[in-house]
Formats: sequence, C-alpha cells, structure tokens
Amino acid sequence: MEDVLLNRVEESPKVDQRSARVWMPKRVLFTPDALNEAYGQQIYERVSALKLPIEVMKNNRLTGLRGADDRETYRIAKNTLAIVNAPPSAMRLQPIPPSADWQMNLAEGCPAHCQYCYLAGSLAGPPVVRVYANLPTMLANTANYEGTYPPNATWQNVDGKPGQRPTSFEVSCYTDVLGIEHLTGGLAECIRYYGQRENGQLRFVTKYDQVDSLLTLPHNGHTRARVSLNTESIARKLEGGTASVEARLQALRKLALPTELGGGGYPVGIILAPIMPIPYWQEEYSHLLDRIYDALDYSQLGSQLDLNVEMISHRFTPGSKDVLMQWYPNTSLDMDEAGRSAKRNKFGGTKYVYQPTDMQAMKRFFYAEWTKRFPNAPILYWT
Repeated sequence: MEDVLLNRVEESPKVDQRSARVWMPKRVLFTPDALNEAYGQQIYERVSALKLPIEVMKNNRLTGLRGADDRETYRIAKNTLAIVNAPPSAMRLQPIPPSADWQMNLAEGCPAHCQYCYLAGSLAGPPVVRVYANLPTMLANTANYEGTYPPNATWQNVDGKPGQRPTSFEVSCYTDVLGIEHLTGGLAECIRYYGQRENGQLRFVTKYDQVDSLLTLPHNGHTRARVSLNTESIARKLEGGTASVEARLQALRKLALPTELGGGGYPVGIILAPIMPIPYWQEEYSHLLDRIYDALDYSQLGSQLDLNVEMISHRFTPGSKDVLMQWYPNTSLDMDEAGRSAKRNKFGGTKYVYQPTDMQAMKRFFYAEWTKRFPNAPILYWT
C-alpha cells in the first residue's frame, strides 16, 4: 500500500511527469578559505566523486566569470558552482517576513531558469551559484536569534502574543536549496541541525523533486518543506530547468505523508507563485488546486497533514525587468508597466504589481477556492 500511496501519478498522457534534470555544473571553483572548512572539504569530495572539473583559485576572489556580452556572461555563470566562505555580514541576519522571521542563506544563485526570477537585480554580479563552506558556523550563529522576532512577524504569533513560538529561519531566499543538494548536502545539514533545536525552525522551498534523501532525516517536525507550484502553462513556458508540476506534486506527497505510510512526515507548505491573471486563469488555477487535493489524498489524509499555503502575485522592479530582458530577450512574460500599479517602498524603490481591482478579484478567488478544498490548512498571507 505504501508504494501505491507514494508513487501514484496521474495516468493521462497529457500530464507532464518529467523530473527535474539534475544540475551538473561545467565548472566548480573553490577559494582557499573555503577549502580550509571541514564542510568545504565535504563538498570537494562530493564533486570529485561526480568527476566534475574543479579549479582551486589562487586567492579568495572569483575571476573569469564574464563573457563578451550579457548573454554569454549569463551562460558562463549558470554553468558555474563556486564554493566560498560567507562574509562576516552574513552573520547579521536580516528579517524576511512574511516568509519567516530571519533569512539564513546557505547559498546564493540558482541553477533554474525561471524567466520571472526574483534574484534578477537583487544579487550583485553574474548569477553564479555560490555555496557557503562555513555553513556550520552560520547555523550555530542562528542560535543567537532564537527567541527574537521582527516587528512585523505577527502572522506567525500564537494568539497574537509574540514570543510563544519557535523562531523561523528561511534558507531559500537566494537559491533553490534542493536543486544543489546533490552537490552540497547543505539542506540535510540544516534539517539535522534544526531537528535538535527546540526554539528554532527551518523553512525551505523548491521547484525540484529529488526529495528521497530527505525522507528519513531526523527533522522532528522542525522543518517545513514547501513546494512552489503554478499552472501547467506558466510552468512550461517560464520555469526552465525545474521539475514538472506533476513531479513536484509527487515530491510534496512524499514529504507530507506520515512515516508509517512511507513518507517523510514533514510539515509542508505550498507557495502559489507567481500568480498571474493569464487567459482562463480561474480554470487553470482551479485545476491546479484540484491536483494538489488529489495528490495529497486530502479527503482521506487531510487530518493527518500539517499543511499551509502562501500566495504571491507576480511583481517586478525596473531593475529586475532590465536584467531579465538581458537574460531572456524572447520571454513571453508580461512586464508592461502601463497595465500595472506602481508601489514605492520606504527606501524610495518602485515595484510594479497588478491593478488593485485585479488583485482584489484574484485574492477573493484564491481564498474561496483554497478554503473550500483545504478548510484546515491556513493561508499564511496574500501579497
């Protein structure tokens, strides 16, 4: 029965069941400082066993990452894995509500090719995947933040009273941690660490599906594993290099199922993002919610699952649009400012979101449709 529960997939030949292609960089760079770390040595052994080309830099600067133009620079960077030490500033954690209390980045840069990439314009330099070899030190540092909460983190408070819950740490702000796990083992390191913490909890999100190595880890319910999902049409057109929607649903199922049914028994979450009012969006998103319901056998197992959802509409900044148009000049992604509403933050920056009437219509739809199917799975926020 366990095999049936874990491996059941939709039989329709029209459903894309493709697993994510395992990312193998064409170039792996190590800085000397990174190789002085025990965890850096572990990564070195992993990539050596995979027979990937390794270069040890002469100093702690990364060089040779730029091409003749932006497209070539992008291509070089997206095929490069760099193992470096996080700078001292990484020990000063930044708040990241509503996703979590604090962000703790085990890496920056992502192997996927999402044409709306939120990293565009937010990371300096070419989009190389940088993995931090001093991860154990970074994890130990998070203990200093346990019991502290940003002022606007009330969405996770218990009964509106701060301080009565574990502090949450997000590791997926600047990378897809599962997309590089086969090369680093860093996500497993984090899960084991937070499995032993009473006052700290881990959160990660992925568009990949290689979750089998996570299922038996001692997470003790302290890690919430989230999967990012979208409609078939958006995923196929805009989320290059990632797992198909069906493969992600099956990964979510494996993570969520109780251990006695062969699953990981994780608290799980779904991130619906980026939500877009594409043609027939109500029908497409209704179909997606139905597939989530079926994949989790929610009618039978819903009471045994710890599930929640985050809903994020598409937005972009002038800077991110400029970078994305360089990376994906032929994209079909709608980034026409004329159809958007401009919002400004306290630092003077501008982002373009959907018009208020569109946002209100989408929010009403998603709240109603989600609650109808998953009445016991809270909506953490809409943005």
